[in-house]
Amino acid sequence: MAVMTASMTDRLQDEIRSLATERKAVLLAHNYQVPEVQDVADYVGDSLGLSQQAAATEANVIVFCGVHFMAETAAVLAPEKTVLIPDLDAGCSLAAAIDADALARWKDENPGAVVVSYVNTTAEVKALSDYCCTSGNARQVIEAVPADRQILFLPDMFLGAYLERVTGRKMKIWPGECHVHAGIRPDDVAKTLDEHPDAELLIHPECGCASQCMYAATESPALGARTHVLSTEGMVKRARTSPRREFMVATETGILHRLGKEAPDARFYAMSERAVCRYMKMITLEKLRDSLLEMRHRVTVEPELAARARGAIRRMVEIA
Repeated sequence: MAVMTASMTDRLQDEIRSLATERKAVLLAHNYQVPEVQDVADYVGDSLGLSQQAAATEANVIVFCGVHFMAETAAVLAPEKTVLIPDLDAGCSLAAAIDADALARWKDENPGAVVVSYVNTTAEVKALSDYCCTSGNARQVIEAVPADRQILFLPDMFLGAYLERVTGRKMKIWPGECHVHAGIRPDDVAKTLDEHPDAELLIHPECGCASQCMYAATESPALGARTHVLSTEGMVKRARTSPRREFMVATETGILHRLGKEAPDARFYAMSERAVCRYMKMITLEKLRDSLLEMRHRVTVEPELAARARGAIRRMVEIA
């Protein structure tokens, strides 16, 4: 594959902006996208923030530079819009951890339970859920469920374990994981602490190290003062406001580009250089350009299914 020069990147980005204007399109990019896609987008953020942008936009076309469940969520929230994803193969290992049939069986085994599904799920799963949540508002959603109700939490077991710790609420948790976040382990944290003893730790709750880090932080006040379990958007806010200027970041490495732009005077290090999502990296400038040029690939959700999925999302928004 030929290496793209800066001038080639600039030309492609100019072409994309021109096509977006012509199509009356808004370009949404997740924090994990490659830098050149982030730089051409109208909005860069986490799945919740981008979904809110999709719901509020006056554009005719939404081009979602993320993974499939995100584009699907945009189609649920903005059914009157044309939603495109530049690569249909951009999936999600976590969303694939549970499907509607498996959830229906789990619900049958636990009658009367409240189903809380992470946003990293398909529309079919959301449609069978009582509430959706994101990593940024999951605690609020869990705490809003009456104490006498059993909760089925899905699909991320690390986020579920973290929520049990911070809420004190025992739940039944689906044994799914994001292959990228699950791979960030306590050994990576220990290595980080040795290499950067003054850095803050910004840890995504999907990480395999999140619960252990929270436990360690309660045992050590010094460590606790610089350990923060946050959504990606929470990481951006923390980097802007923290008095520290060194940060170790435990999530997909694409966030480092956004963090560097938002807090240019700070230094950011990946907790694990292995934390790269191949699905997020499938979308390129060329694919984004072709998506706009040929109006492909359209993501749609059947209206009745979308209405049920929208209910779970709206209940989340009402709480958080």
